[in-house]
Amino acid sequence: MIVTRNFNTEIIQPMILAIDVHYKGALAKVVGAFFEPKAAKAVQYITTNINGVDEYVPGEFYKRELPCILKLLEKVELGKLDAIIIDGNVFINNNGDFGLGGRLWESIDHKVAVIGVAKSLFKNTEDKVIEIQRGKSEKHLFVSSIGIDLAAAASLIHNMHGEYRLPSILKEVDRLTKEA
Repeated sequence: MIVTRNFNTEIIQPMILAIDVHYKGALAKVVGAFFEPKAAKAVQYITTNINGVDEYVPGEFYKRELPCILKLLEKVELGKLDAIIIDGNVFINNNGDFGLGGRLWESIDHKVAVIGVAKSLFKNTEDKVIEIQRGKSEKHLFVSSIGIDLAAAASLIHNMHGEYRLPSILKEVDRLTKEA
């Protein structure tokens, strides 16, 4: 579970960064939202645009998305984060081979937990995800994690603000990536 930090008796809430990327040709817009776990709104948003993004190669999604996420993370002090949430999977199979989330975790030297939130189940990852249902939606979300207990990660996503399938902040980050 995410631990609340305590410095000089001042209690500081856990800080999470949700990141999403949207592509238009070779251009990518990356948006990050800093927020506390049950907050309705982000504390702060950051964004970056990247030109010359690699084309998508089936089975190698991370090669396109990871450089974009890392570019945004250049603006972030990782030591102040408790977790990073991505739109995707941490693992690509039950053997534990890394997907985007696992490769991100490696790229940041295991400094921050990574939680993947996917809208569909990646084949042969049933042992590496927890399926959650939010709100009245009949569609599930599939949560995976590394650097944080999977049940704690799924609980965090399940309890985030919002009455729909996607938590409010994740919906907002997605919307902002698509804005001109």
